[in-house]
Amino acid sequence: MGGDRAELTLPALEQVRRRLSELMEDPEPVMRQLVRFFIGEGTFCPGFQFLPGGQLHPTVLTLFQRAMELQLPHNYFTLLMVTPPRDLAGARPVDFLKNSPSPVLRALESFFMRPQK
Repeated sequence: MGGDRAELTLPALEQVRRRLSELMEDPEPVMRQLVRFFIGEGTFCPGFQFLPGGQLHPTVLTLFQRAMELQLPHNYFTLLMVTPPRDLAGARPVDFLKNSPSPVLRALESFFMRPQK
């Protein structure tokens, strides 16, 4: 399954802050909800969390909130969103963003609850 290229973008945090400042008077509440991906000294924001107008995707917000409750690091959440788990029959979690978050929530919890080797 494939998605669109926008889900694979990785804009820098400051770039996202500037864009959100253009869209809203106070971007800070939204900034606190962002999924972040850390590479070296840089902080980036995976494109899969944004709707075409620049708002945050409500399904990603739900999933990310649960990931934070499970104490899953940001980078792991990002990798899980683009990697097909067994629980989703070869589909990636980002492929389910237009539907209910339920299958992805179950896959996330299943992955997190597995015994670590």
